[in-house]
Amino acid sequence: MDLGIKGKTALVCAASKGLGRGCAEALAEAGVNLIINARGAEALEATAVFLRSQYGVTVTAVAADITTDAGRAAVLAAAPDVDILVTNAGGPPPGLWSDWSRDDFIKALDGNMLTPIALMQALMPGMIARKWGRVVNITSGSVKAPIPQLGLSNAARAGLTGFVAGTARQVAEHGVTINNLLPGIHDTDRAISLDGGVAKAQGIDIPAARKQREATIPARRYGTAAEFGAACAFLCSNKAGFIVGQNILLDGGAVNATI
Repeated sequence: MDLGIKGKTALVCAASKGLGRGCAEALAEAGVNLIINARGAEALEATAVFLRSQYGVTVTAVAADITTDAGRAAVLAAAPDVDILVTNAGGPPPGLWSDWSRDDFIKALDGNMLTPIALMQALMPGMIARKWGRVVNITSGSVKAPIPQLGLSNAARAGLTGFVAGTARQVAEHGVTINNLLPGIHDTDRAISLDGGVAKAQGIDIPAARKQREATIPARRYGTAAEFGAACAFLCSNKAGFIVGQNILLDGGAVNATI
């Protein structure tokens, strides 16, 4: 399918690996030029080299912590007029409600709520002026079904979801859409980390922990970054202009809900 976005420019955050890289690859395959960001310069540059050679698109790599003022300034300086924004940042660590301080919540909000909002506020005015834009926020399935040990993530991502719900309906008339993609368990470093937490808590090895978590998913497997990226690219396409303010689960059926 021709997504109709060849020649557009996208900023993809946390794009050196995992779900962010999956989104960057799918957009590059559709002919989109990229500004990619992550904290680790080496992995990020390796990703940029691969995307340029594989898909023949222009790729600018900006190594910076997007959750800081200085990091956002560096990224935005390299991406002043993008058509597509994909926000993404690693989730806060798991724990118990009684363990978290105010500083823990502020850090979670900075990473998973306030940073995506700041990027949207910086880049959507240009999209509105050009009468076309796409924003996809990578959030979490926990927005639909909160995960007890991920209270920091639940709180921050729910706040972002509320912001998007209203804002998406304010900018849609200008040809700009905002939607959220809600991953369940995907085969990424984040899943490995959470598998490790389960293994430690239960005194089992990591393969056993993974098998246990796979059993909770109707698809009986973890998702892939490529599957996630394909969904992201479609939401960024010309075909998806009537999809506005939605929270779309990609979780293999793990969340058992009709709405």
